[in-house]
Amino acid sequence: MKTRFALVLALSLAASAQADEVADVWKAKCKSCHGDDGKAKTKVGEREKIDDLSLPAWQKNHTDARIRQVISDGVADTKMKGYKDKLSSEEIDALVKYVRGFEAK
Repeated sequence: MKTRFALVLALSLAASAQADEVADVWKAKCKSCHGDDGKAKTKVGEREKIDDLSLPAWQKNHTDARIRQVISDGVADTKMKGYKDKLSSEEIDALVKYVRGFEAK
């Protein structure tokens, strides 16, 4: 029983640390345009007319693969630059999940 509890605790702590890490990446790379909540209610977001990532319609119309591609490669003729040379594939995958979490908020 102690072993099982220790394993559950270790997994919980690891998941919590990963959640903190992706939140830190979001704050460092994405927040200035997309805001804390993905709604893009920032000076840059409003000036550039950035989509609200929390809208159910936006979430429905963007596959995980598309979100991953945008994070990796950016979007031509916009301020959205690609991060494939700055973030690992694991960090990009974590950001995709993070963006998916905006719909529930």
